[in-house]
Amino acid sequence: MAPPPAPPQKSPSPSQPSGKSEVSDLKLQLRQLAGSRAPGADDSKRDLFKRVISYMTVGIDVSAAFSEMVMCSATSDIVLKKMCYLYVGNYARCHPDLALLTINFLQKDCHDEDPMIRGLALRSLCSLRVPNLVEYLVAPLGAGLKDGSSYVRMVAAVGVLKLHHISAATCLDSDFPAVLKSLMLTDPDAQVVANCLFVLQEIWNLEANKSEEAARERETLLSKKIVYYLLNRIKEFNEWAQCLVLELVAKYIPSDTDDIFDIMNLLEDRLQHANGAVVLATIKVFLHLTMSMTDVHQQVYERIKAPLLTLVGSGSSEQSYAVLSHLHLLVMRAPMLFSSDYKHFYCQFSDPSYVKKLKLEMLTAIANESNTYEIVTELCEYAGNVDVPIARESIRAVGKIALQQYDVNAIVDRLLQFLEMEKDYVTAETLVLVKDLLRKYPQWSHDCIAVVGNISSKNVQEPKAKAALIWMLGEYSQDMPDAPYILESLIENWDEENAAEVRLHLLTAAMKCFFKRPPETQKALGAALAAGLADSHQDVHDRALFYHRLLQYDVSVAEHVVNPPKQAVSVFADTQSSEIKDRIFDEFNSLSVVYQKPYMFTDKEHREPFEFSEEIGNLSLGQESVGNAPRYDESDKDLLLSTSEREENGGPSTNGPAASGYSAPTDYNSSLVSLSSQTQSETAISDPGMPKYTSQMTLAIDDLLGLSLNPKAALDPGTFQRKWGQLAVSISQDCSVSPQGVAALTTPQALIRHMQTSSIQCIARGQSPNFKFFFFAQKLDGPPSFFLVECLVNTSSAKAQVKIKADDATASEVFFGLFQSALSKFGVL
Repeated sequence: MAPPPAPPQKSPSPSQPSGKSEVSDLKLQLRQLAGSRAPGADDSKRDLFKRVISYMTVGIDVSAAFSEMVMCSATSDIVLKKMCYLYVGNYARCHPDLALLTINFLQKDCHDEDPMIRGLALRSLCSLRVPNLVEYLVAPLGAGLKDGSSYVRMVAAVGVLKLHHISAATCLDSDFPAVLKSLMLTDPDAQVVANCLFVLQEIWNLEANKSEEAARERETLLSKKIVYYLLNRIKEFNEWAQCLVLELVAKYIPSDTDDIFDIMNLLEDRLQHANGAVVLATIKVFLHLTMSMTDVHQQVYERIKAPLLTLVGSGSSEQSYAVLSHLHLLVMRAPMLFSSDYKHFYCQFSDPSYVKKLKLEMLTAIANESNTYEIVTELCEYAGNVDVPIARESIRAVGKIALQQYDVNAIVDRLLQFLEMEKDYVTAETLVLVKDLLRKYPQWSHDCIAVVGNISSKNVQEPKAKAALIWMLGEYSQDMPDAPYILESLIENWDEENAAEVRLHLLTAAMKCFFKRPPETQKALGAALAAGLADSHQDVHDRALFYHRLLQYDVSVAEHVVNPPKQAVSVFADTQSSEIKDRIFDEFNSLSVVYQKPYMFTDKEHREPFEFSEEIGNLSLGQESVGNAPRYDESDKDLLLSTSEREENGGPSTNGPAASGYSAPTDYNSSLVSLSSQTQSETAISDPGMPKYTSQMTLAIDDLLGLSLNPKAALDPGTFQRKWGQLAVSISQDCSVSPQGVAALTTPQALIRHMQTSSIQCIARGQSPNFKFFFFAQKLDGPPSFFLVECLVNTSSAKAQVKIKADDATASEVFFGLFQSALSKFGVL
């Protein structure tokens, strides 16, 4: 048998060096061309420079040719200059010793006749970012800020910021901020003015925490003189610079109403700008300026409606989504203003899913008596969409509109028609909505149950839909002839049901059905209680045990607890509080609107406006004895889930009797006997020697003895965020801040240090004029109990708005007294 042919050898890529000899050859060729003025020398250099840059781009170390590249930079060819500067900037930071070789030729190029070369050389010189070379930057930057070319001045302004990042002391000692401020107010070139403004904002923001003078300089940027100067020149700026100026104007506090109208008149034409960022920044200014003027604020909504709707229909899908997010925020505050424009929010076939979903939310928000029929008709068309998630969202939108009490009769008929579409996901979503409708409109039970009763439980597989069906079987079992038998068949398949939510509803539905139709349901209830007691899921087991004890105690009491007279639900809980929505509105034209979360509660990488006071190390969690409770081996993320969510996400759960330590009875009659002994063993363990304290007694003791706080309390930002979202506000009050304290707030770090002396730690803070701080503290004694504080200090009114959330709400009053006392002493002691 002939040997297989050898695979063909791959020829080396022309852009890849075959070895060290290739780099050596490059060095040799560069050295030969260095200083050569022969015809065609520059073309040869270009070819060699391109090879060097291509090697560098793919990650090959060609720093060995550094000196040869510098020698070849002595040319007037601007293309060669650009490639050489790119090479030098790449290797200077990694090889600071080699960077010294570049100083002479870069400084020489900073005095070149060509302004383009001067600017490129100055930019490259500032981009070296080698601390030892700071002394060589000052003179070229000073000359660049006074250069006759606007391009060089523009580069020099940004170079000052680079110098500040390398050595802040050198930048401030050279008085560059004062030069930039003067240049900003006098330079004829708009881009130079914009760069100066940006650099000054960055420098003063970085220095404001260290120096009171820097804080005052930052405030001077918001003076009327500077704001009006920038507004009068705003048409000269490019889009980025206009957004920068508008962001500054949004922070400006006008002196009177005339001031407000003058600014709005100057910015009126910006609403017609082609760039969406400029339009949104202008709208933010208008909204913030007129916040205290109700009538004018309403007129602003009318004025900004047309530009926003124009932006939605033009541009990319990403821009449409960003603009729609802001429109959604405005619609939530003034839905009537957009009710006549509902057709703008109809989904287009070419819209991506994320845009369609947001449009559905918009249609839900603006629905009212005048447009409900048209909107619901459109939404019903989406129910058969090939995009299943959008079809689901459209059905939910129809249900939300029905819950708003708009044309309920027609909407209920539409929803019941969905049940006849014979699509699993349509049936599932509709069942969940019918359940909510029956909770709010019980008078529709006869029509709804007549249709729901024809649905086979075997065709419903989604946990939420099955739970909704089971709820209706239990709640309206007297109107559904087959309800006990359907429940019995579901209970027989208990071990095959993975979702704890469904098993919990089965227990409750069996109890309700038993009280309405006892003979037909007795066997099913006994089987459900037996299976529930044998269930490894703690919530299911506890509910089954609770129901059994109720039945043992008194059947009439059990009926009153499980199946009391129902009242119609008038209002469903909103997913976001009005406080959260107001915060998001304050952050208009930012990512907070897109995320629909204030910046404090977005992901860690998006918390730029806050500075965390310290880095928290890994938390050490003590292990406690939990008896025979099932143990879970889960990740940190799983620990944040509820028990039912863990079950649905595939957590360890076994529904069969073999997985449980409980001996389950086989029928209802025997369960009453067999559970009596279990009742004793399953009761909560308590120490008879432990005194029994009530919350009032605990509060009284805290008042007498005072509240001791842990001076070494630690809480990581993620846990703080989670607790803040879970706990309710226990105290919300205003406190006074002393005039000395207000003056001391020019350095916010002073308040943080002051509160630390009272064992109250700061985890995050905002910026002026309304300083926002997030504090936390921990009780020293007893189980770990945290107090979370949001403190918003208004320096103009010398007031602090304090909100406290606590693991132990009974101690909040005592802690508030301690916090108020510490705050009142700030700046005084």
